[in-house]
Amino acid sequence: MPAALALLAALLLTFPGSVPNAGPRLGSLLESFLPWLGLAVPVLLVAALVRRSALAAAAVLLPLAAWGALFGHLLLPGPGPQPRELLVLQHNVSDENTDPVGTARAMAAAGPDLIGVQELLPEAVESYRRTLDPEYPHHAVRGTVALWSEHPLRDVTALDIKPRDLTEPWNRGLRAAVDTPHGEVVVHVVHLPSMRLGAGGLSSQRRDESAALLGRVIDEETPGTVILLGDLNGATEDRGLAPLTDRLNVPERGFGFSFPVGLPVARIDQVMARSATVADLRTLPATGSDHLPVTARILLP
Repeated sequence: MPAALALLAALLLTFPGSVPNAGPRLGSLLESFLPWLGLAVPVLLVAALVRRSALAAAAVLLPLAAWGALFGHLLLPGPGPQPRELLVLQHNVSDENTDPVGTARAMAAAGPDLIGVQELLPEAVESYRRTLDPEYPHHAVRGTVALWSEHPLRDVTALDIKPRDLTEPWNRGLRAAVDTPHGEVVVHVVHLPSMRLGAGGLSSQRRDESAALLGRVIDEETPGTVILLGDLNGATEDRGLAPLTDRLNVPERGFGFSFPVGLPVARIDQVMARSATVADLRTLPATGSDHLPVTARILLP
């Protein structure tokens, strides 16, 4: 039995796309938590030792090798400081956050060039402005998403990534051109629809539709660097985010599990880039949100 389970774990790690995504979206559910399949390795190894089975112990090498090939690079140290890099911060600050000033101070203390936030309530905007504006004098707010920047912003517009079946007001995306010391970059700050896990499985249709709309927006950008800061409600391995991961580079280092704050098991807060490298991604200490902030170094060409 341990040998068979080891083979199954290795197959799921190597071919997660073989799990169908129709109906309950089991494929996306598996891919959202795919790194945690590595926990099967020590469990199966103990089972093999208890059974004194050399075959089972050897079989455990299969999921170990598969996990290492997929995620081992995330454990390696990132490159040192580069002459052309930006530090960016992504944070869903939560619409139930009772300490917006403390959250803003924590974000500023990390010293990023750019700060992208989601779930920013209209009544909380002034608290964030008073705290962030002295160090980040350039900012833009569209709906419940916002961008604060050390560098001037231009051509700020809302992004149309609203699922078709939503009729209520819904604005969760903005685009801005940023005049950085290294040249212009385009920044998208977005919040894709939430997924819900229920008796019928995972509900991700709205998120997938919004991701596809965002992918088309990225296609329409002129050549150059594009940075995406967002609560995407999904892991980069999730096939539902393929319209983004097929177009953008994902972090090369760091797991960055950001949600939920009490026991972070998924990285749904993402930093991606086109025509630039996301060198590493790490989480910061908890704020008043149910998400952890994440920072990433963007290496510009």
